[in-house]
Amino acid sequence: MGDFNLALVIVAIVVCIIVFLFNIYLLVNYQHPDDKNQAYFPKFVVVFGLFVAAISILMLPADVANRQACRHAIYNGACNLTLPMKDLWIAVYIVDAVLVFFIIPFAMFYYEGDQDKSVAKRIKSALLWVITTAIVCGLVLGILYDGFRCNVHAIDFMAFVVILGLVGKVDFTVRHLSSTTATFPSTWDFSRNQPCIGSGARECSAYLANASSEKTWTMRATFPEYVVALATIIGSVLFAIFGGVGIACLPLGLIFAFIRRPKAVITRSQYIKEATELGKKARELKKAADVLHQEERSGNKGRKWRKNVKAVEKELLQLEEDVKLLEEVYPQGEKAETSWALTVLGYLAKLVLGILGLIVSVAWVAHIIIYLLIDPPLSPFLNEVFIKLDDIWGLLGTVAFAFFCFYLLLAVIAGAMMLGLRLVFITIHPMKWGATLMNSFLFNVGLILLCSISVIQFCATAFGYYAQATAAQEIFGHTLQSLRGIKYLYKYNVFQIAFVVLAGLTFVYYAAFGWRRKKPSGRFQLSS
Repeated sequence: MGDFNLALVIVAIVVCIIVFLFNIYLLVNYQHPDDKNQAYFPKFVVVFGLFVAAISILMLPADVANRQACRHAIYNGACNLTLPMKDLWIAVYIVDAVLVFFIIPFAMFYYEGDQDKSVAKRIKSALLWVITTAIVCGLVLGILYDGFRCNVHAIDFMAFVVILGLVGKVDFTVRHLSSTTATFPSTWDFSRNQPCIGSGARECSAYLANASSEKTWTMRATFPEYVVALATIIGSVLFAIFGGVGIACLPLGLIFAFIRRPKAVITRSQYIKEATELGKKARELKKAADVLHQEERSGNKGRKWRKNVKAVEKELLQLEEDVKLLEEVYPQGEKAETSWALTVLGYLAKLVLGILGLIVSVAWVAHIIIYLLIDPPLSPFLNEVFIKLDDIWGLLGTVAFAFFCFYLLLAVIAGAMMLGLRLVFITIHPMKWGATLMNSFLFNVGLILLCSISVIQFCATAFGYYAQATAAQEIFGHTLQSLRGIKYLYKYNVFQIAFVVLAGLTFVYYAAFGWRRKKPSGRFQLSS
């Protein structure tokens, strides 16, 4: 067992190094040319945030492997010699919360500050915003966690109801079991009709305890667990929306991209006509951007100015997309034929990946319905698949388990990208190869970090049979789902139902409208 634990530690260290190097690779290749050799602090936050998000997803498979390290031990306390997974979970998610609510907002405020101001003034302005946020969050968390000790007369009735509903206490439902002693038997004859020792009802009185023996055992959750629980609730709302949409749009988007693909190269005259129109639109956008920049310098930054900035950003994204599509249908240069061949292969790869992704998405939705929404579950389904894969090779089931967790996180990102272009209250920050500004990086990293908590909680629940007796199951499967006020969201499967409903609606949407080509946008205009 000691050798197994040592190997697990070595694998964990190697995986951390690989994840860190891969994050640097993403940053270098996705960053905008304007951010090269500058904005080092936001870049560090991006790399570290992606590292925490990836490690948090990988920790659940590591938790399962850590449990298996002492599964066959023959002495008590063997599991105490393995990795301290509960402490690691708490540490990772406290770091996650600090990054999401403090560090990333500070980096975004600093990066988006007025470039004409000095570095000290930009840091001061960003710190004021973050400190204000920290004070408000600290007061709210403190009042909610220690709600019963507040002076009821000092707060109104509605505030007291909120405090009462979210107070940091855990209510565990327990059943009092008792039975008489029996003579130690010489033979062991157990069956479905005789599950206990002896033939009388007294020996089985604990087994036959009625519902009236149930009681509620109340205890106070630790403050770190409480912070993780509230962060999980916020992430669960986003996860139910973005994940439900993304689990369908991720594979269907790839499949319908193949269906809408350009079938042939356009002629030179068509290319000149389209390029001329795009050039006119680019000049209009540049003129509008110059006007907005002058208004910003003069301090005229009202609601109309912000509305126009968002309109320019949206049109700029559409222009970049149109330019990319035009370059696809009319490749130029000495390797034009090779470029067109790679474009065709790229769309074929999207079709293959889309079909594979659709299989995984259907498996996910089916597993949620079969294992979570139906009580009692019809089948362990994917839990049983992972267990059988572990029987084939020790870590094969763990690898498959990690893949399904990562796929769910990718679905959340895909859903956020799809809805972000359509919801007015969300500012979209698209990730583009070689053209992603640091504020877009920071926004997406914050979204990934916030949703990663809920992805882990969802996976710990959905794969509860496979991940049983793990530290994650103790935190997310017992404490979180028994927290006073919050527990009813999990008791009635609110997030799972919303996830499945949105996945079904998104599938219907793609079936009805996904095959249509996007219409070109009209002439761009700013609001007066």
